[in-house]
Amino acid sequence: MIRIGIICPSEIAYRRFMPALEKCSEFKYIGVAYPKVSEWNGASVANINIEMEKANHFRNEYGGKIFEGYQSLLESDEIDAVYLPLPPALHYYWAKKALNYNKHVFLEKPSTTSYKDTEELVALAKENNLALHENYMFIYHNQIDEIQRLIEQKTIGEIRLIRANFGFPKRAENDFRYNKKLGGGALLDCGGYPIKLMSLLLGNEMKIDSSRLIYNKNEIDLFGSVQLSNENIIAQISFGMDNAYKCDLEIWGSEGTISINRIFTAPVGFEADIYINTNNSEKIIHVEADDTFMKSILKFKQCIIDKNTRDIEYKELLKQIKLIEDVRGKK
Repeated sequence: MIRIGIICPSEIAYRRFMPALEKCSEFKYIGVAYPKVSEWNGASVANINIEMEKANHFRNEYGGKIFEGYQSLLESDEIDAVYLPLPPALHYYWAKKALNYNKHVFLEKPSTTSYKDTEELVALAKENNLALHENYMFIYHNQIDEIQRLIEQKTIGEIRLIRANFGFPKRAENDFRYNKKLGGGALLDCGGYPIKLMSLLLGNEMKIDSSRLIYNKNEIDLFGSVQLSNENIIAQISFGMDNAYKCDLEIWGSEGTISINRIFTAPVGFEADIYINTNNSEKIIHVEADDTFMKSILKFKQCIIDKNTRDIEYKELLKQIKLIEDVRGKK
């Protein structure tokens, strides 16, 4: 039994992580930590009281303990692993602390805000035989396997172009996504999804050809577009967090097209449809509902118990953050 605690009573932890965790018999939920004032730079007592109230909601809904301070959870002998749904700029600091306390770490994406920081976390995890897992959960949905199967079977002939878009309307002004100090920005928040998808579809030969990020007056990138390629395929991705909602994939081949909606955000119970158009005919493949968060948690378990799985995940972490940095650097 893997005993797990949560650092930060965030919305995604309450709404998505806990319902998925309850389906995983290999894990035992121990509790959630809210921060002390000293652990949140610039936080007021009112901010901390809000976090405390969220922690109480956790206990009322899911049971478990409430830890006063992130540090106290990490120091607990009752905890084997932690889930970190913190803003991106806080991932490195608290993940490093967790690893130093010999805890396995389940990170929300992105792993950190820089290749250097992720590289250091991977080295520390590897040195201590600890799992370090990044939660790009969409990759575990059945629709991804089906799309890869259709490509391999040349259902639409040779692939010429792949396009993916992920964006959503503007959120509240105080959302961490619009705070540079907390690791805000569209690239780190929603841009990582289509980058990850293209990495799966184009393989290890994929490279970043060009990119453009559009910034606001606070130096936060609100929108971006990237062109990628391997030897035979061109790919284009767009992402943004001040946009009309878009979450789709289109694959253009020599003999037809494949398109799908909700490629990145299929919720539990959602049955995906894949549209295939070839020679003026249309076919729809229905994909069964899936629970990608549960599958990601189970992948985390495999990282904990199996060295080969851990080593593969280490490489994936470094590959993903390197691609993100390449997007930043291309003009």
